[in-house]
Amino acid sequence: MNDLSAAFSLAFHLIGSLDADLLEIIRLSLSVSLTAVACAVVLGFALGAFLAVHSFHGRAFVVGMFNAFMGLPPVVVGLVVYLFLSRSGPLGMLGLLYTPTAMIIAQVLLIFPIVTALSHQVINDLRHHYIDFFRSLGLKSVAIMSTLLWEGRFSLLTVALAGFGRATAEVGAVLLVGGNIKDSTRVMTTAIALETSKGNLALALALGIILVTLSLLISLAVQYLRHRRETFPP
Repeated sequence: MNDLSAAFSLAFHLIGSLDADLLEIIRLSLSVSLTAVACAVVLGFALGAFLAVHSFHGRAFVVGMFNAFMGLPPVVVGLVVYLFLSRSGPLGMLGLLYTPTAMIIAQVLLIFPIVTALSHQVINDLRHHYIDFFRSLGLKSVAIMSTLLWEGRFSLLTVALAGFGRATAEVGAVLLVGGNIKDSTRVMTTAIALETSKGNLALALALGIILVTLSLLISLAVQYLRHRRETFPP
């Protein structure tokens, strides 16, 4: 019990003193996750809006596939990215394996189906609400997509936050393609696993506290946006 108390005390000391190693891990984690979310949001929102507005043969199948891929196992994604980026893989010449770029690619592949499926649902619901209005104005599909994206901005921001939460909590895929290299590819989740196995509970607990705090902030932001959407509906 005394050892655990000492570990928590040292963990809070590391946070309070802005330990350099701790800050570097947090910086890299946020950099990788935010970049991945930004890429996934740009692609996912555009594709989600396209699927909601356009009707074509096989559309239901495509939507169903994205819904299914929301539960894609992270380790499988990491394995696929690893195989493509390894020396014997088709993209091996790029030398991206065990770099932050490889981690971003893996996270984008994990988040993209989630963002696409959820944004499609949001925009499709709005489309049903405004369909008669759009028909009366004779708007083209691009204008309809832009309007729906703007009207659903609060809900879509919630989707983006959900994607960010998924990215920051990921360990399996980023460990496979990043390698958990100090000052290069070590993020919060992989560092927690490594430091715990080494018995360095103070640093692991400090990172865990920050990760939990970040998750709580994301949850509070999502709840706030939901409340705002209900209070000020589009």
